[in-house]
Amino acid sequence: MNANNIFKRRARRRIPDLPVYSPGLDVDDVKRKYGLERVIKLASNENPLGPSPRAVEAVLREAGRISLYPDGACTALRLALAERLGIAPDSIIFGNGTDEIIDLVCYAFFDPGDRVVMGNPTFSSYFLSAAAMDVEIAMVPLVDYRHDVSEMLKKVNSRTKAVFVGTPHNPTGTICTRADLEMFLEGLPEGVILIWDEAYREYVESVDYPESLTYLKSFPNLLILRTFSKIYGLAGLRVGYGVTSPALVDVLERVRPPFNVNRLAQVAALAALEDEEHIRRSREMNNKGREYLTSELSKLGMEVVPSQANFLLFRFDSVVDSLATLLLERGIVVRDGASLGYPGYARLTVGTPEENRLVIDTIKRLIYEK
Repeated sequence: MNANNIFKRRARRRIPDLPVYSPGLDVDDVKRKYGLERVIKLASNENPLGPSPRAVEAVLREAGRISLYPDGACTALRLALAERLGIAPDSIIFGNGTDEIIDLVCYAFFDPGDRVVMGNPTFSSYFLSAAAMDVEIAMVPLVDYRHDVSEMLKKVNSRTKAVFVGTPHNPTGTICTRADLEMFLEGLPEGVILIWDEAYREYVESVDYPESLTYLKSFPNLLILRTFSKIYGLAGLRVGYGVTSPALVDVLERVRPPFNVNRLAQVAALAALEDEEHIRRSREMNNKGREYLTSELSKLGMEVVPSQANFLLFRFDSVVDSLATLLLERGIVVRDGASLGYPGYARLTVGTPEENRLVIDTIKRLIYEK
C-alpha cells in the first residue's frame, strides 16, 4: 500500500473526500505560461489601490522586531477597534484572516453528526471547515442570487449548531437586509450561532443594509465577521476579526492558537484603520467602477447580478464561450464561475479605471472576433 492510501485511511472520515481549496492563478505563473509581460489580476476581490501608505510605513518600522513574538492578545488593535466600533474590548476575537475564526467555531462547537446550515452556492470556507469536522451540512439554494431566509430557518433542527451567512454574499455580491437579519435572529434557537460574514461591508451603498452591531446586546449568538483583507488592502497579511458576546469569545479563545496574528499584520491593521482618507478613496473608486462595469457588461448582452461588493458576477455564455480562459490568455485573470457554482458565469473584481476599461475593451474584441 502506498503512502497516499495509508494516510487517507488514517485521516478522519470526511477528509479524503474534501476538495483542496484553489486560490486561483498567480500573476507570475500566468506571465510564464502565456509569455506575457503584463497581467492584471481581477479574480480575488483585492483592493486595486493596495494598502494605505501608513500601513506600509508601519510594517517597515516594525520589521526590525520580527525576532520577537507578537502580542497574542492584539491589545493595541483590540482597543482601537473597540473604540471605533463602540463595543467592549472583550467582544472581539482576532484571527489569521476570518477563515481562521470560522475554523475556531468549528473546532469549539462541532461534533460529528451536528448540523450546520448555509446557502448554495456560498463561500467555500464555510463548507470546507464544517465538512472537515464531519457534520451534516444543509445547503439551501439561493433565490435570485440571494439567501432564502425562510427556507434556511426550516433546515434548523435540534442538532443544528450554526448558520453561515455572507452579506454581501460571495460569489453573488447580494446582501441580506435588516428584515433578513431580524428574521434570522428571531427565528433561531438561542444556542445556534449566526455567523454573519461582513467581509465586504465597507463597499455597501444600500440603505437596507443593517447595522449589525446594534443587535449584539440582545442576541449573544450573533457572530459578526469582518476583515482587513478587502477595502483595507491587507490580504497578504491575513487579519480578520469577529465581534460577538464575551461569552462566545471566551469559548473561541480556548481553541485559538497563540500568536495567531503576526507582529507586522497587527501594526499594519492599526495604521490602516486610522487612514480614513484611503478608505474613502477606495470606496469611491470601487463604487464608480462597479457602476461602469455593470453598465458596460449589460450593454454587451450579459446578465449582471446587482452587487454591493467589490466584484461582479455576470453570465457570459449566451454571448461568448470560455470567457475566463480567453481573458486569461490575454493577461486578465478573472474567476471562472464554474468553480463557484455558476458555470457560464465569471466573477470580476472591480479594478482601477484603467483596468476596468481594459477588461471591457478586451471583451468587446472577443465578441466581435467571434
